[in-house]
Amino acid sequence: MRKLAAVEEARVIMSEGQNWGVWKWLIEKRTVREAADRATEALAEAAKDVKHSWSDELKMAYKEVAAEAALEEGGAVARRRYEKARDDAKGIDPKIKAAARRVKEADDEAYRSTNDAEEMFAEAERRMSTGMAREAAQKALESYDLREKAIRRAEAAGRK
Repeated sequence: MRKLAAVEEARVIMSEGQNWGVWKWLIEKRTVREAADRATEALAEAAKDVKHSWSDELKMAYKEVAAEAALEEGGAVARRRYEKARDDAKGIDPKIKAAARRVKEADDEAYRSTNDAEEMFAEAERRMSTGMAREAAQKALESYDLREKAIRRAEAAGRK
């Protein structure tokens, strides 16, 4: 995976933010938010590009895994989507399905981490807590690492 300028910029800002005081956080919070949004968007676009390059079998296997995960939220629509995805992926090699499952797990972990960081930033802003903002910046850095790991896993799955 190539380095993304938006992610590198956000990493610099988040790393610098580890040493900021309350006034600096208040002044820079918009810049931090914009950089974080650009980085998240760039990573999502990179993941989408990688998944578009996958074979049809891997795409179908991933779709099955994603539909299966959506079943937990329930609903008749989710069940129908899963059944269709399962039928479409019926003859796919179990190794491909396992690779798709690993990619989905990495995607989910990265997504949760990003949401946690965003919620932490929102709470830090409500409380005007620099300590919490620093913690959120650290969490954002970790979420970038997890998203990059998920993209690398998706690239590796596509090469197999």
